[in-house]
Amino acid sequence: MKIIASIVIAGLLSGCAGMVATSENLEGAQATLTPRGATYQDLVSLPPPAGKIFVSVYDFRDQTGQYRPAPASTFSTAVTQGAAAMLTGALADSGWFIPLERVGLQNLLTERRIIRAEFERFGQPDTLPSLRAASVMLEGGIIAYESNIRTGGAGAEYFGIGASGQYQVDQVTVNLRAVEISTGEILANVTTTKTIYSKELRAGVYRFIDFRRLLEAEAGITTNEPVQLAVMSAIESAVIHLIARGVENRLWNLSPGTNLQDTVLGDYLNEPIPML
Repeated sequence: MKIIASIVIAGLLSGCAGMVATSENLEGAQATLTPRGATYQDLVSLPPPAGKIFVSVYDFRDQTGQYRPAPASTFSTAVTQGAAAMLTGALADSGWFIPLERVGLQNLLTERRIIRAEFERFGQPDTLPSLRAASVMLEGGIIAYESNIRTGGAGAEYFGIGASGQYQVDQVTVNLRAVEISTGEILANVTTTKTIYSKELRAGVYRFIDFRRLLEAEAGITTNEPVQLAVMSAIESAVIHLIARGVENRLWNLSPGTNLQDTVLGDYLNEPIPML
């Protein structure tokens, strides 16, 4: 019976190992579009504006100074350095803003000089229009990344057979503000926070099958929410809150005949501020 039990357990474990190796498509996984959360659905479902706003984003830096914990490299940052690209994409997807290229402005100016050189070379008049000026400049950045906000777990073991689970909660915070270019006045300022969940499930067996035979087996799975997706969600939420606050303060307007409280923006305005 002990031999049969050993064979059955070994077969189950080998099946689990095969499932772990293949079920996640670890080999030859095809590139796909970046998954988006519920915040993105709210972003693309915003009511139309009375008129789109030309905005500029020069930078949206990581201001946390956080690095990944060991054993990762000390030069690897905890959050993405591409937040400006995420913000530009969120502004365009909202349907409220027309982002103007400012991060790669020097490259744009170089290409425009090349075009003007071509006009001069062939004796053609310079018909290249001037660059469009922005009405509003968006500033801010990733201002905080806190790890181990909450940790916990539970487990049980009986006669060498047991299972356990644990979780960890991190938090990323984003600040976004709209600046009036002509005066430098800060028109609106919002700060959003997104939690990042990680969990681990583990099961194991540690038993003596015979006097000289020891059976030890362990299986587990760990799930970590990608930090860059949490940053993206926080930025998208900040854009929605910025639009809602601007409509409330009459900085920009909804299309005629639209009631603010009947839209997604009304839900964000009525969202309660959590207290510590």
